[in-house]
Amino acid sequence: MGVKMELNSLRSWKLKWKLCASRRTILATVLFVLVAVGCRRTDQPIAIRGEAQGSYYSILYYDAEGRHFDPAIDSLFKSFDNEVSLWVEHSLLRRVNDNRDSVVTSLFADILQKSIDMNRYTDGAFDCRIGRLVQMWGFSFRHRTLVDADSMALLLAAARQPVTLRNDGDRWVLQKAPETELDFNAIAQGYMSDLIGEYLTAQGIENFLVDVGGEVLAHGSKPDGSAWRVGIERPAEERYSQQEVALSIALRDRSVVTSGSYRKFYERDGVRYSHTIDPTTGHPVTHSLLSVSVVDSTAWRADALATAFMVMGVDSALRFIAQHEPTLPVLFIYDEQGTQRCQSTPSFDSLVIE
Repeated sequence: MGVKMELNSLRSWKLKWKLCASRRTILATVLFVLVAVGCRRTDQPIAIRGEAQGSYYSILYYDAEGRHFDPAIDSLFKSFDNEVSLWVEHSLLRRVNDNRDSVVTSLFADILQKSIDMNRYTDGAFDCRIGRLVQMWGFSFRHRTLVDADSMALLLAAARQPVTLRNDGDRWVLQKAPETELDFNAIAQGYMSDLIGEYLTAQGIENFLVDVGGEVLAHGSKPDGSAWRVGIERPAEERYSQQEVALSIALRDRSVVTSGSYRKFYERDGVRYSHTIDPTTGHPVTHSLLSVSVVDSTAWRADALATAFMVMGVDSALRFIAQHEPTLPVLFIYDEQGTQRCQSTPSFDSLVIE
């Protein structure tokens, strides 16, 4: 399925490598020059950039009225974090995990239901119930702790307890085991990109590019009518290595999300521990997959699938795609005896800009 090759020989695939000093996994490289030709005189480019959710965000849109939505976007981020962020001490998610609250908002309920559905769809590869496992390995707001086999068994048991939602009139009620803790990090930033996209669309904005920490949503087109151009990062050899763009793809009314194991990790006693936790074992993944990029109609779904494929590994993920979503555009970059190689689905190849 797709193309399998050495990354260093991508020139034979007619792809041009380009360096980029952008800041994260997917680089929303707005590689275009603002020219008057092809633009209506009233079209005005508006850029909004900032930091949120422990990362960055970058939004570019065109508005004939020249409106600036900075305050509204900032409000969206704050409201979202107050509901589903683990890094906000008194967020609704923290209160739910601490068993101090069980009544949740419709937004919280929607994220949870989407997570439950993706857990079933991916046969457990995606799971939001691994909050305590993520914390134990040190990839959350708490310091990592060493546990023995018995403690690990208890943590796995907590991650396998059912979580349910019940609509009680005008409110949603969540039910879970006291020891189960939720973590929406594998879907939250993609969901936030979609929220911003919905807000811009509601304001009558037709052409925009939203990038929240690398979860990219492209809507409409550039002023000349061409698709948005988005760069995908080549996995770095070291955590703080300069970022490079492996290839660029053309997007219109779609999202692309990359999940990778090459920047979020730590080493102990010569062993590298990835932030991607396998819900079936409770341990960080150890296979050779370095990154996976998924293109989908929504950023939240691309985010969730990219995480699930990182858990599965290349072979299992390709089998899943062949069985469930044969037209899904996906790019895998993996290590083979010290050499980076990639494998892609045919629908991904059709998006690549040569």
